[in-house]
Amino acid sequence: MIQNMTSGSPVKLIIQFTIPLLIGNIFQQLYSISDTIIVGRLLGINSLAAVGATGPLFFLLIAVTIGFTSGLTVITAQRFGANDFVNMRRSVAASTVISTIFTLFFSLILHFFLPEILRMMNVPEEIFKEALTFISIIAYGLIMIVFYNLLSGIIRALGDSRTPLYFLIFATIINIILNWFLIYACGFGVEGSALGTLISLSISVVCCLIYISKKFPILHLHKQDWKLDWKTCKEHIGIAAPMSVQFSIIALSSMVIQSVCNTFGPLTIAAFTSAMRIEQLAAQPMVSFGIAMATFTAQNYGAGLIGRIRRGVYNCSVISLILSIVMAAIIFLAGENLVEIFTKERNEIVIGEAKTYLNISVIFYFFLGQIFIYRNALQGLGQPFIPLVSSIAELGMRSFAAIVLAHHFGFIGVCFASPIAWIGGAAVVTIGYFMVIRKIGRKYLFCHHITELPWH
Repeated sequence: MIQNMTSGSPVKLIIQFTIPLLIGNIFQQLYSISDTIIVGRLLGINSLAAVGATGPLFFLLIAVTIGFTSGLTVITAQRFGANDFVNMRRSVAASTVISTIFTLFFSLILHFFLPEILRMMNVPEEIFKEALTFISIIAYGLIMIVFYNLLSGIIRALGDSRTPLYFLIFATIINIILNWFLIYACGFGVEGSALGTLISLSISVVCCLIYISKKFPILHLHKQDWKLDWKTCKEHIGIAAPMSVQFSIIALSSMVIQSVCNTFGPLTIAAFTSAMRIEQLAAQPMVSFGIAMATFTAQNYGAGLIGRIRRGVYNCSVISLILSIVMAAIIFLAGENLVEIFTKERNEIVIGEAKTYLNISVIFYFFLGQIFIYRNALQGLGQPFIPLVSSIAELGMRSFAAIVLAHHFGFIGVCFASPIAWIGGAAVVTIGYFMVIRKIGRKYLFCHHITELPWH
């Protein structure tokens, strides 16, 4: 269902838009969580470590595609908010062509350099073969990852956050069933987990295509919509490329942490993997509000409602603060019990190190939540540069902390790497947002010869 977010209560609209997103993001996390649980319980700690050792590389593939496709669909949302349906369809066509070229280019890089990348990540020899097998299959299915995120982004750009949720729930259930069937019933190793993930994602892509074809007549592309010019492509790439780089920088910083963590051996890798899966799930309420903020901001920016953007961002910032406190309390109280789910046999080293990581990181969830709000607001405003600077700051701080602190304090040093990066990243995007919105607001007042921004 199409939803215009340029009128009505901002908080109500954002919450209504966020709830399906949150449920969908939780189910999306269940992809990786179910993979981890099934692999850990059916194949053992070494296989769990093999999947976990490639986790940041898997996250890099997901992050790059989400960043790139989200950047493309920002333009689509802006055109929709401005009721410019002709250029909205051209945006969809341009996004499809650009995404296809992007996928081919990225797939070639992965095909030639995957083993070298894993060696650079210090993946231990005893789990190297399994790790390479798992991530190679995922890499070959990159086209499905890209187009699932693109199609979902297009649907969300029109204000419909529920439909991608329904497809994702269905695909997640299929993923869990396939993982269990391929590993337990068919005797596959970690490759069963990778194949289950790609097959279920392919089902989501087909569902999105059928739904768009039947339910969104304004998205039916005509021959003239495919006549792309360089100006249109440049406009899309101008937002998509920095967002992709931004997301990739975040993922690269995670790879640095994982590389340091990999030097501590399979048990620490398993502990870190379990803790990261839990943390990623805990962050989903904040992630979901961030995604909603991008669509809300893009539509209202397209409609010229600057005061309304300021109101929505402020309200979401307060909500994110509350969510960060709630999620931190839950993880602090239930973290150890959650870690035990990932392994069949209780291992005190794995549980102890995972619990240590979680107890340190939860203290800093507030900064993580603010990053999602202000970063996505800036992206919705078509301002990718500041989020990019924020990501570079995160990369530098996280890498420095992981390498230096791990050298002096061991695994405890690794635990402080992300919190330090969150503080730096939050400072950059928060200050950047207020600078940008003030500048846009002054321009709006000047152009309309008024003295106060309307907050409708």
